[in-house]
Amino acid sequence: MVPAGGDARWGGAGRKRFAGCGADSGDCAGGAGPGHDWKHSWHGCGQGRLSLRGREGSIDAGGASARTATSDSNGQFQFSGVAAGAFQLAVSSSGFGTQTVSGALQAGESHEVKAVVLAVTSTTDVRVNASQVEIAQEQLRQEEKQRVFGVIPNFYIVYDPHAAPLTSKQKFNLAWKSLVDPVTFLGVGASAGIEQATNEFKGYGQGAQGYGKRFGAGYTDGFTNTMIGGAILASWWKQDPRYFQKGTGTVRSRVLYAIAMSVMCKGDNGHWQVTYAAMAGGLASGGYQISTTRRQTETESG
Repeated sequence: MVPAGGDARWGGAGRKRFAGCGADSGDCAGGAGPGHDWKHSWHGCGQGRLSLRGREGSIDAGGASARTATSDSNGQFQFSGVAAGAFQLAVSSSGFGTQTVSGALQAGESHEVKAVVLAVTSTTDVRVNASQVEIAQEQLRQEEKQRVFGVIPNFYIVYDPHAAPLTSKQKFNLAWKSLVDPVTFLGVGASAGIEQATNEFKGYGQGAQGYGKRFGAGYTDGFTNTMIGGAILASWWKQDPRYFQKGTGTVRSRVLYAIAMSVMCKGDNGHWQVTYAAMAGGLASGGYQISTTRRQTETESG
C-alpha cells in the first residue's frame, strides 16, 4: 500500500504449479487517476511448484502506451505509478490460453489478483523408439514367465510372429534359465527315479550312487542339447532357437506347420531356414547318450 495521492506501484508475484495450468505474462489496462499499488499472484493446480522466472506483465493506463515488466527469480513483478480507475489485466503464456482480469483502483490502493488459471491450448507429441535389442529383451522377459498349467517352463514358445531376433547373449540367457529352472531338475529327478525303479542302465547300480549317476547322465543330456543347439550354434549360425506358434488357420494347416517346424526355424534375418543348430544340438546329445550306453554295456559285461 502507498499513501493516498502518493506515488503508487503495481506488482505481481507468481508461482506456477504443474498440472496444465499457470501463467507467464500479464497485460493490464487501467483508467486515469493518481498512482496505485497493483500486485499479482499466480496460482495453479496440481503438485509441485515452479517460480515463473523471466515472464512479462504489461499495463496500459489511461490510454498510454502499455508498460511491460519482467518477473524476477522469485516470479515477482510490479508496476509503479499506475493511474487510478478501471484496469484490465491480460495474462498469457506460450501453450496456454489468455485470461483477462478487470477491476478498478482507487488512489493509493494496492491490488492483488488471487488466482489466475490458464487452459492448455497446445499439445506436444513425444515419440519413443526402442532399439531391437530392447524390444527383444522385453519380449523375452514375457516369454520367461510362460508356463504350461502355471508350472512347466514354456520359455521357447513365441506367440508374436514378428518377434524381434535375439542377440547371442539373450540366447545364452534363455538356455541357462531353462536349464536351471527348478521344474527342470524335478523332471530329471523323476526320470532318474523311474530308471532306477526299472533298473535301467544296470551298470549304474542301485542306491544313492546309482540314482546320482542316472540323474547326472539325464541332466547332461538335456544340457548338451539345449546349450549347444539353442545357444552356441544358434548364435554362430544366427538362428532363432524358439518355436513361432502359428496360432491361426485350419487344423490341417497348423498340423503341417508344426511338422515343418521340426526341421525349419526362423533366422535372425527374419527368413525361414533349415534348423541346422537344433539338429546339431540333437546329434551332440544323441552322441552323448550313445557313449553313455556303451560305457554301461561294457560295465555290465565286465
